[in-house]
Amino acid sequence: MRDAALPPPPKHGRLVGRLVLLAAACFAFGFALVPLYDTLCKAVGFNGKTLKDAIAAKDLPATGIDTSRSLGVQFTTTLMPGLPWEIRPLEPAIELHPGELRTTRFLVRNLSDKPIVGQAVPSVSPTVAAQYFKKLDCFCFTQQTLGPGETREMALTFVVDREIGNEISELTLAYAFFLAPNPS
Repeated sequence: MRDAALPPPPKHGRLVGRLVLLAAACFAFGFALVPLYDTLCKAVGFNGKTLKDAIAAKDLPATGIDTSRSLGVQFTTTLMPGLPWEIRPLEPAIELHPGELRTTRFLVRNLSDKPIVGQAVPSVSPTVAAQYFKKLDCFCFTQQTLGPGETREMALTFVVDREIGNEISELTLAYAFFLAPNPS
């Protein structure tokens, strides 16, 4: 008679269904944030991402170098967890004149025993300088594949627009390197 006095066990099927739906919605939202963030950064130059990164060389003025002043440009790199690479700028800092076309290189080495695909994401500081930093050719435009133990020099060709304000005398181009998502 004791069993008859107990209430029937609650049914949690509806609650479980709602929780699974909530988890799926949260995952979809998180997944959608990456392209939304990239679109926002490109539209407004937010977070130091450069505007109009790839411009044609013909768009550069022929006599656009401002020799009356110079800028210091520093290069930094950060490796995100899971990417077994070593990377460093061959020139950690340079001096240039606004409007001057420059090329610098980064040395990258795969420390693993298998091919690894990575992607670099640039950021310019101070943020107001991002719209004046124009990359003409950069390893960050595409994913990079390095074979086991492979070492490679990767080039960056850029110009800092001569219209950059006089209040900016130093800027930093930072690259964050990520393990590229598996295409399969």
